[in-house]
This record gives sequence, C-alpha cells and structure tokens, in this order.
Amino acid sequence: MQSSTQTIEPITGSLTLQRGLYCVAALALVSLLLAITGRFLGHTISLGGHTEEKSLQEIVIGNSVLELPANMIRFGKQRRNGVAQRVDIYLHWPDMEGYQPEFIQDFNGSGSEKRLLFAAFEPRAISRDMSGRYGAIYSALTAGPGIKGPSGLSVQTFQPESGFINEELIVSPETAGNAAFVARCLDAKTSKDNFASCQRDIFVGEDLQLTYRFPREMLKDWQQIEEQMRSFAKTHIKGLK
Repeated sequence: MQSSTQTIEPITGSLTLQRGLYCVAALALVSLLLAITGRFLGHTISLGGHTEEKSLQEIVIGNSVLELPANMIRFGKQRRNGVAQRVDIYLHWPDMEGYQPEFIQDFNGSGSEKRLLFAAFEPRAISRDMSGRYGAIYSALTAGPGIKGPSGLSVQTFQPESGFINEELIVSPETAGNAAFVARCLDAKTSKDNFASCQRDIFVGEDLQLTYRFPREMLKDWQQIEEQMRSFAKTHIKGLK
C-alpha cells in the first residue's frame, strides 16, 4: 500500500477530535442508510441500465482526468465526456471487467456467487484515507483488538455509542512501510442480504479518493482486491505510472 503510518497527537479535547467526530457522525449516517438499503433492496442493487458499449469516456474530476469504458460506468447519466463531481463504476471480479452479456446473472444479482465490486472516484474531502483514520479515529471507537478473521485480518466490534449500527471494523496488521488495511463491514447476519457490505476508501492520483465496496464473502481475498483496485486507478487515471 502507498499509505504510511503517522504519529497522531492526543485527540482528547482537541480540534482534531472534534473534526474527526463530525466526520465519524457523517460516516455513521451513511452506514445506517447503507444498512437500510441492503435490507430493503438486497440483490436488486445493480439492476438496470447496463451497457455493452466499451467506448472510452474522458471524465475530469478536480485536477485528474479519468478514462473509463462506458460498460464500467454504473449510471447512464455519467457515461459522457466532461467535468463531473463523481463517477460510479462496477466491475466483475476477479477479471475487473465491465458489463458483458456473459456476466448478466452476476450483474443482476442472480448468480450463484457475489462477483461485483462497486466503486466511486470523487475529490478528497478529508485529510486521511481509511487506513490513516484508524489510529486517529476508529481505534478509539472499537472495543478491544477483536477476533481472528480471514487471511490475517482481525474483526473489531464498534462500541454501541459510536453510531456504527450493525457494523464491524476489519483491520490487518501493519507491515514495514505499509499502513494497515482498514474496512468497515456490515455484520455477518446483515451482510447476507446485501450485495456489497464492506467499504474502504483510499487516496489515488493527485487529488482523488476511491471508495470501493465488495461482498463480505470476499474478505479472504482482501490483498488481491486492494492491489487490483490500486492498479485499476493507476491504469485509468491519465498521466499516472
């Protein structure tokens, strides 16, 4: 990973804490909406609006230019050249391809396995990505080190007063030169009826945030997914190597 750990000043009573808690409150609201959406919509989340068209769309967000095939862009209104505030994509996993007729069951939620990754490129709105927020914010909102999860991950429970309803924090150990992988997932029970119940955000390019969501069942493949998402960003942001 490209993120690196930082020494964080004590946050109790500080401006950093206040800002962090405002951010957490907003994220908790989004999480609640995600949980409700998952319960009511379930596998219908990806229905409709697919296209087989692979023409490249050149989309400008902030100071970055993205080149994306139309069949990877989730919403029809975003499949156009020009300036945008955000672009939403969906990818078939593990091949990282957009919609194709042979994938129709997976894209319509009727396949035997969950095979879609959902992601969004948008301007950075905060100073740290999810890995960077762990020490400053998330670690203070969880109850202890958690339990062993798949592929070296730990599953940590949010404290009841944190506002993260039916969610768990998923964390990997830090390694030399790399920050921990950090994601938020709906709990195992809630995730069963949700198409993409885990969420992580990373900083990419000059000024972009890439938020991606994936099924909890894919946590065992977190390293591959992280590498693929970073590689995808480098490939589709013009000027990056």
